[in-house]
Amino acid sequence: MKPKEVHDMTNDVLVEHVRTTRQELFGLRFQHATGELENTARLRGAKRDLARALTIARQRGIDLDTRLRELLPWME
Repeated sequence: MKPKEVHDMTNDVLVEHVRTTRQELFGLRFQHATGELENTARLRGAKRDLARALTIARQRGIDLDTRLRELLPWME
């Protein structure tokens, strides 16, 4: 995802993007560990997408832990 696209997201969409990117990164790490991942560049791209989204969330002052717990109450 391009930086401009992440900057243009609303706060709610940004929180959802962080959640889905974390899930994607977990799946990619799991595939890599089991030897199923063919395109290892996706792992690096997912890390960068997550870092970019987290940076923008911090700049906006979004408390991601609280917002994600509201979306996923079982995380506590």
